[in-house]
Amino acid sequence: MSSNFKAPALSHDGPARGDNFYRVAIVGAGTLKGKEVAEVLNERNFPAVDVKLLDDDESLGQLESVKDEVTFIQRIRAEEFRNLDFTFFASDPECTRNNWKLARDAGSTIVDLSYALGDVEHAAIRSPWVERQLGRVVVPELQPGPAVVAYPAAVVLALLLSRVQKAGKVQQVIATVFEPASEHGQKGMDELHEQTVNLLSFQQLPKKIFDAQVAFNMLARYGEQSVPALATVETAVLKHYRAIAGENALVPSMILLQAPIFHAHAFAIHITIDSVADVESIAAALTGEHVNITHSAEEAPSNVNAAGQGDIQVSIIPDIQNRNGFWLWAAADNLRVAALTAVECAEAMAATRPRGTIQ
Repeated sequence: MSSNFKAPALSHDGPARGDNFYRVAIVGAGTLKGKEVAEVLNERNFPAVDVKLLDDDESLGQLESVKDEVTFIQRIRAEEFRNLDFTFFASDPECTRNNWKLARDAGSTIVDLSYALGDVEHAAIRSPWVERQLGRVVVPELQPGPAVVAYPAAVVLALLLSRVQKAGKVQQVIATVFEPASEHGQKGMDELHEQTVNLLSFQQLPKKIFDAQVAFNMLARYGEQSVPALATVETAVLKHYRAIAGENALVPSMILLQAPIFHAHAFAIHITIDSVADVESIAAALTGEHVNITHSAEEAPSNVNAAGQGDIQVSIIPDIQNRNGFWLWAAADNLRVAALTAVECAEAMAATRPRGTIQ
């Protein structure tokens, strides 16, 4: 198979690797997350001599371009996992559950973007952004369990709330999270698009994914036939928040709403601290890696200006009814946050992989 990355010529006698080169597979390469992972691997110059693109029947043979090369998506088979160092599961949860042990048994380190492996023994829910913010050192393991990428919404909440603590002791947090259709993958995006078009032409609405009208609508719950239910996702986000923010972190009161948007989460977060909320002090506390504080109306966070960005866009709004309260209006590209988290997890675990010699 063609490599996604340019690399020195390799001997075909065995699983050759350079001092800093690894073999990688992306399961679910045709998905939105899979494509984003491939892009981030390239942008961060992840040291890979070979990246296999694997997926199910719907994407077989599909051409994908990475850098200056084009390669085909291939079928998921046990032999494709041989001699791999890292396998990114960007597939749907069922595909991950059906195939992750093949990768593990072949000796590959697992990075799960599908959230399917959170309850697997030795699995760890990870967010390197939050770990660095909290000064938490993750000790490398020679045989690490699956690294489960934390829900992007949980990452955003945990990072912002951990920084706000520098401006004052947080007493209460209430968060409204607006979920984009892309959290349901391409099928969710397609259904929102088709519903929008059909509504404008007075046609019947497709409801295979959400089992409800999403277009021009805001939902606190999906239809009964939708899997997973919106309440299930909400519970999972809070579970991931607790895992990455730590046992002693204040857990926000949260509601997750399905919004009629394609990409990027939006957040309305009300925070009460133990002192008068000063916008400049709060901005200083939030400023740092992965957070962009906006000040003008033209730069205000939105799904549009967050798309494709690796930073969380944040504006601070005083609460005119409560001197100790303020609002954070934020937006973040959910696919980008997930892919960056996944690749950073692999980078952190690379130190435990055995190293060979390019011949």
